[in-house]
Amino acid sequence: MKTPAFPLRLLALLTLLGPAAGQVNFARAAAPPVGLATTGESYFLSNSLVSIRVGRRTGDLTSLRFHGLELLGGGSGHPYGYWSHAPGRGGAVSTTVTIDPGKNNGERAEVSVRQQYEGNPLGNGPGGSTACDIEIRYALGRDDAGPYTYTILSHSADYPATQIGEARFGAKLNAAVFDYLAIDENRRKIMPTPEDWNQGTQLNMKEARRLNTGIHKGEAEHKYDYSAVQFDIPAFGWAGTRAQVGLWFVNPTIEYLSGGATKVELTGHLDVNEGAAPTLLNYWRGSHYGGSSCVLAAGEAWTRVIGPFQIYCNAGAGPEALWREALAHAAREAAAWPYPWVAGVDYPQRAERGLVQGRLQLQDPQAPALRPRQLLVGLAHADYSVRGGRGGGATRVDWQLDAKYYEFWTRGESNGQFSIPNVRPGVYTLTAIADGVLGEFVRTNVIVAPGANLNLGELIWQPVRHGRQVWEIGIPDRTAAEFRHGDHYWQWGLYHDYPKEFPNDVNFVIGESDTSRDWNYCQCPRADRPEGTTWSVIFDLPTAQSGQATLCLALAATSARSIKLTVNNQPAGTTGPLTDTATIRRDGIRGYWTERDLTFDAALLKAGKNILQLTIPPGGPMSGVEYDYLRLELAPAAAQEPAK
Repeated sequence: MKTPAFPLRLLALLTLLGPAAGQVNFARAAAPPVGLATTGESYFLSNSLVSIRVGRRTGDLTSLRFHGLELLGGGSGHPYGYWSHAPGRGGAVSTTVTIDPGKNNGERAEVSVRQQYEGNPLGNGPGGSTACDIEIRYALGRDDAGPYTYTILSHSADYPATQIGEARFGAKLNAAVFDYLAIDENRRKIMPTPEDWNQGTQLNMKEARRLNTGIHKGEAEHKYDYSAVQFDIPAFGWAGTRAQVGLWFVNPTIEYLSGGATKVELTGHLDVNEGAAPTLLNYWRGSHYGGSSCVLAAGEAWTRVIGPFQIYCNAGAGPEALWREALAHAAREAAAWPYPWVAGVDYPQRAERGLVQGRLQLQDPQAPALRPRQLLVGLAHADYSVRGGRGGGATRVDWQLDAKYYEFWTRGESNGQFSIPNVRPGVYTLTAIADGVLGEFVRTNVIVAPGANLNLGELIWQPVRHGRQVWEIGIPDRTAAEFRHGDHYWQWGLYHDYPKEFPNDVNFVIGESDTSRDWNYCQCPRADRPEGTTWSVIFDLPTAQSGQATLCLALAATSARSIKLTVNNQPAGTTGPLTDTATIRRDGIRGYWTERDLTFDAALLKAGKNILQLTIPPGGPMSGVEYDYLRLELAPAAAQEPAK
């Protein structure tokens, strides 16, 4: 039976809304109990707000109805809601009612679909071929405006070596309902229709098309233009401007996501397959913008709980109000984390978790007034090396790449104080980063005991200096946002504009040039530069120099093979091989961040005008680099010991 676009039950719901448009008032004197029914193929969970259907073979969420309106769709690709490593091939599948509403007065129901590893690759998605037991759960409470879902992966000590591929929860939505995508303050709009996408002209990649119809006719649509830092978007999703409903993914924590507080990943877009269904993605093991690593050795016992997170539904007057209300709901969910109803898995409750707090004090003699801005403080596993990771060789895994262990991050105060709640017991490395400060603060061997309050007190952060600062370009904030186009980087094809906007390449004069105008967000190879593309920094010095000079290069994203440095036409070093983070071609402003310090003989510098040049190899227009920050420092020659 065809679902009506705007059912009478939903109209009745909207009449109950108060004057605060978009804030759904579901207060009821006595909400009916949660319902749970089972057939041979499916579980059915329901309350007075939503009803869901879960496939008992696949673990897929095959239906989600909000006051009778079906929100999921099967328009293209993998239909409905799904975990990309869902069970469905390989070993036998078992199903269980893990929370029986008949035993808790109808307060909550939860069901489980589990598959045990039996010596064959499992799964039917990109993250599925792994030697792990896989369990998927869905839960619904009496008052929940949407179900919760989570998955548990377990690798027994007698399982072979394996690794987790790209892994996420995805949902294809009902295109007859949803037409408005809301990711963050910069990306909120009525989207092209699936028909507009289907009739568009492919650009330089399958994920990008020039639209030939609809309200966005003539514009480029690229699915990566909606990527975002996961830490910064606790609620994101789709709304319907006609139905006035929303569907949002709400992460109460990033504990179970990869890459910490700076990880960029895909969020929502139109599916690139024919049909172009509205799509929503919650990545926990991301492969984009530098990716992440989850490699398991033979003989290693390991388990990880991803979630629970909520698929939240609301209704109200307009998509903007719906998104704002979803953000307010996300704050309530964060306060409720960890959820007390989760049981039977490796999931410490609040009383079993610890609190870590302290205060960071910056001490930089060259910048005595410096204070941390946008301070981020996190607890993560210590750096480690794996084989079989990115590129197949040995990989050093830091907090930016880690998807194997849990991470806990918080936004600190301007005075350096921070507090990280609900930390799982364990041994961690504490890391802090802040805008305006190059590098990281690191403290190893931070031991968090169950239920303990660990106060680290005053922590002195002395940023690394290699000598007296001569000049700097940009702001050390791990992005290229302050440079040209950095304020609207989520626009397909900006790298094509570089030869037109900089016909003579970048020639940046210290003290005169403007970073927002004269330094492009990316250094892109040009077809008319077969010897490589060179950017120049011009600066004056009062006298000739001696000793050692250091050029600090903080790189927000890399696709070039390397960067070569020359000073006054003399070779002065190279970065060595750089890893391709595929950020420029995905219209990003940040990927895996790295720093390269290039030291050279300061005698290459002279009194008067100096020219420092950075050259990247020839390649395609997306095979460049994005600089975060550049700084030249000078250290005097070490005093020579007298002859003996």
